[in-house]
Amino acid sequence: MKTIVELFTRYKFILIVLLLSALAVVDLANYGLPPTHDGEYHIMRIWQFYRVLSDGNIFPLWAPDFNNGFGVPLFNYVYPLPNYIGSFFHWLGFSLIDSYKLTMVFGNLLGAIFMYLFISQRWGKVSGLVAATFYTYAPYHLLDIYVRGSVGEVVALGVFPGILWSYEKFMKESRYRYFVIAACLLGLLILSHNILAMIFFPVFLIIEFFVIMSKTEKVKRIQQLVAASLVGVGLASPFWLPAILERKYVQGLQTSNPIDHFPELYKLIYSSWGYGFSGDNGAGQMSFQIGIAGLFVVILAVILTFFVRKIRREVFFYFLILLLTIFFITPYSSWIWERLPLVNYVQFPWRLLSISTFLIALLSGLIVRRDIYKKNIFPILISTFLILLSIGFSLNYTKAPFYHKRADNHYLIRSNFTDGTNSPGDAFNTIWLDNLPKKAKNKIELVGKGQIEIIKMSSQRYIFSVDLEENSIVNINTAYFPFWESIIDSEYSKTQNSNGVISLDVNKGVHEIEVFVRDSYLRKISYFIFYLSILMLVLLYKFRIGIMNNKNNHENCN
Repeated sequence: MKTIVELFTRYKFILIVLLLSALAVVDLANYGLPPTHDGEYHIMRIWQFYRVLSDGNIFPLWAPDFNNGFGVPLFNYVYPLPNYIGSFFHWLGFSLIDSYKLTMVFGNLLGAIFMYLFISQRWGKVSGLVAATFYTYAPYHLLDIYVRGSVGEVVALGVFPGILWSYEKFMKESRYRYFVIAACLLGLLILSHNILAMIFFPVFLIIEFFVIMSKTEKVKRIQQLVAASLVGVGLASPFWLPAILERKYVQGLQTSNPIDHFPELYKLIYSSWGYGFSGDNGAGQMSFQIGIAGLFVVILAVILTFFVRKIRREVFFYFLILLLTIFFITPYSSWIWERLPLVNYVQFPWRLLSISTFLIALLSGLIVRRDIYKKNIFPILISTFLILLSIGFSLNYTKAPFYHKRADNHYLIRSNFTDGTNSPGDAFNTIWLDNLPKKAKNKIELVGKGQIEIIKMSSQRYIFSVDLEENSIVNINTAYFPFWESIIDSEYSKTQNSNGVISLDVNKGVHEIEVFVRDSYLRKISYFIFYLSILMLVLLYKFRIGIMNNKNNHENCN
């Protein structure tokens, strides 16, 4: 009993954070699926990803059952980490629907814990608790869970504060393990959601550069920041490098124009909690609000700068980033969006609400720092008020309007879920197929006289034999993609593109044929970068290049 009391006393703030975070997602324990924008897409992705993993492919590329059974290179372009997490839960025995919801819960809990660790490390445990609460109950965070169903964004929001926590822990203590954790978490951020990673990465650099400017040995610290960033980006290269440089092989990656999705400024202050899509401007449109509690924190933080000089520099720095973020969310920045390269891949300007969500949570922790008040009772009272304010204004957003009372089979037996390309309007496909191909009776078909015997069929590999009476064409009813390769009687043979479908020219006689997905040269280069990044971590540890700031830190590390 004494041990339990001691553990509770030691970890009570973490336990409170976990409890408050769990309360925000407990509604997901209901049977079925909430009516989110993307939830059904993610369930089907977990289904296909798990199938490819089960066939022994550690880095899935192909979704074999989509596209009317002709497959699509979905996982070459779609962020994989939520699918790995969802597949793990499914492997444990949970349904696909529950695996998707558990991945959402995991991302939410992760964000709360990392936000607490990050802020408590800076300004104390009470500040960490307040910041974690504001982060968890931010309207945009809950919108991602209950309206948009964007599991990738929820996981990315979970990972991001962990990068700042671990990197600032490294700067504070010079312990190499935190350098490794920061680099790995940066890589995981990219694997969580490539678009949010593109948004969060510069924010991470700006914040840490701001911190470094108040430290000694600035040059060395900047070198460390660059090293951690390079390693983190390198660790994720097997995903982002092919996704960017091989996008020419698919169509439909750019599904929306940011110019069509600017919310009006007043909707950032408050807007009704609808479930409609962005851009339709209807009465039931999704909400873009920052939240009343969040606005109160911003106003309070600015007011405090007139009385507390100690926090003035930090408040105005984060307030400036927040203003810039709001500017880029609103139509006033349209002229910039039209001119900047690659911004179209952000798709929706309101995605930058993820930055405001983080900044407001950070400010909430900053304004309850114990060292800026003369009496300890003040930060406790203000913290309690802010926590109640945050939860109170968002409590109605922590539940779905209803649940589709469905099991996995509802999706797995319906062609509208299984046979498309897992994208809005079935736009996503290879450039050699303009439309969904008609379903084929067999995976392997012969144009000529002879027989086919199937030896083994898996998601990314087909093995069969043919006995041909004449030179023939063998059609593989799989969408043509340059990285499908074939071996005929132990010799490599080039696959052909026949109206967007794979075909082979095979001579008369008996042959054993293997058709499989190979790694592209670019993907092999990405593996090299991945292993090089691991080697860099080893070398940095071995030689302490730019890692330890001084002799004392080196001794502390040991």
